[in-house]
Amino acid sequence: MMDSNSGQERSENLFTYDSPYPIYAMAFSSCDDNSKSQHRIATGSFLEDLNNKVDILSFDEETLAFKTHPNLSFDHPYPPTKLMFHPSKPNSPDLLASSGDFLRLWEIKEGGDSDSDSSSPSVVQKSLLNNSKTSEFCAPLTSFDWNPVDPRRIGTSSIDTTCTIWDVERGVVETQLIAHDKEVYDIAWGEAGVFASVSADGSVRIFDLRDKEHSTIIYESPHPDTPLLRLAWNKQDLRYMATILMDSNKVVILDIRSPTMPVAELDRHRASVNAIAWAPQSPRHICSAGDDAQALIWELPTVAGPNGIDPMLAYSADSEINQLQWSVLQPDWIAIAFASKMQLLKV
Repeated sequence: MMDSNSGQERSENLFTYDSPYPIYAMAFSSCDDNSKSQHRIATGSFLEDLNNKVDILSFDEETLAFKTHPNLSFDHPYPPTKLMFHPSKPNSPDLLASSGDFLRLWEIKEGGDSDSDSSSPSVVQKSLLNNSKTSEFCAPLTSFDWNPVDPRRIGTSSIDTTCTIWDVERGVVETQLIAHDKEVYDIAWGEAGVFASVSADGSVRIFDLRDKEHSTIIYESPHPDTPLLRLAWNKQDLRYMATILMDSNKVVILDIRSPTMPVAELDRHRASVNAIAWAPQSPRHICSAGDDAQALIWELPTVAGPNGIDPMLAYSADSEINQLQWSVLQPDWIAIAFASKMQLLKV
């Protein structure tokens, strides 16, 4: 995967899907009822109007081709700020959540249970979750995370400084917290009742739902006015999380046992970092991508050397990478999005 030819649409390890729209949000399905060789991937358009779309594609590892499904494309008013499939357990429905103006749940119905075109799958909106007290205004949701340990819970983050925990099975708010002093930009679950968030106030805070009155600040931007944009909690080793600062080329690695001081700063990007994802099956690998059109995979050493850490793999895209996702079901696949392209990288 070392710096592939940028003009190459397909190599042994690189497959490109061209969307009719700019892409921002992406998600891999974690439902493994389909054949193992099929990856289901959702992409969301990024258009600055009310006519956005979500497309659910499949990628066949045997034919190495993307397939679009007209019945699995649906309208989404604002650009989805995040897409995420149900963190599947066996026999759970294939659900997709999206955030934007509201949190929405979409169910993918496999063909065969309706009288009409029964052979092809389709999508129906299962619920629209609105916690706004005034019907005419809603504070946009910046992100959300689906709890992998307790999938009835989704936590959302909003520009109104709150985080809201939903019981999506009952469609009710479990709790809403004023989490930060400014806009909350991202949220990530650790355990069943513990989540963390990052904000324009420059802090990473951890909350425990058993004690909603208190939060623990485990990191603050060196410059208090620098917002933290993204947060990724290492699901393989919950001691570690990663965050990125606005307009910064660094990925900050935190150990929640030693707050305030990062255990590592990954600073080999040549422009702002936009996205981070921990490897789903290795506690020491993380991928980052940014405005330098690079996706870098890092292996964190047990002790960082004096000169910092170099990435173990680098991939160059054609333009700034806005988003990346690492497949939980097939952990050798990473998806990146830039302009109107999504590329699958086999690592």
